[in-house]
Amino acid sequence: MNRPRLTRSVIPNLFTALNMFCGFLSILSASEGNFNYAAWLIFVAGLFDALDGLVARLTNSTSELGIELDSLSDIISFGAAPSFLIFKTYFYQMEVWGIILASLILIAGGFRLARFNIQMVGFEKSFFIGLPIPSAALTIASFVLAFYSNGFTEPISFMIIPLIFVLSFLMISNIRFETIPKFSIGGLKEKPFHFLFLAASAVLIISMYKRGIFLTFVFMILIGIFRHLYHRIISLKRNNI
Repeated sequence: MNRPRLTRSVIPNLFTALNMFCGFLSILSASEGNFNYAAWLIFVAGLFDALDGLVARLTNSTSELGIELDSLSDIISFGAAPSFLIFKTYFYQMEVWGIILASLILIAGGFRLARFNIQMVGFEKSFFIGLPIPSAALTIASFVLAFYSNGFTEPISFMIIPLIFVLSFLMISNIRFETIPKFSIGGLKEKPFHFLFLAASAVLIISMYKRGIFLTFVFMILIGIFRHLYHRIISLKRNNI
């Protein structure tokens, strides 16, 4: 009775395994000094991470096992890999403090994934509580791609510690970040701004390439923060009336 479902679940779990493998390759590449390659592998891991969920929904094979496996792969590809990448490209020079600072993405990401798993009800979701760990990891990877060239120049290097603190805090915060809408007529009518943002991001990436990718993630994060502050202000005004 359950055999067809088990067979269908193999495909999304294969994508999850590929996600995990890319994270491992990213760590190996960073250890060998191939930092651009390591950063791109985090993006490839992100692609497999998106595909495993998509395939699971299309094949109706979403399961609790798949969710747990996805989190285990995410902590490697989007926790350990970006932490090691930013350590090898910048924090290595700070010795012990560098290790501690670089590990914040890994640690905050672990808490973020654990909270996600215990709070999740069902498999469909319209928003995330806290910045998703892939978004934080891809922000770091795009930062390295955009600005690293045998080191980070000033004033770019001054941005790194604040960036790590902000991303780590956002992952464990209660700020809501909306999911990407479904590419359908209904999704377009429900959230037209999201499609405009995706179109603007495409233009930004085409015109600025690597820096455009980094700026896209920065704008996405800022939009989530401003939306949160806006709703908080509206809520406070209503309570005072």
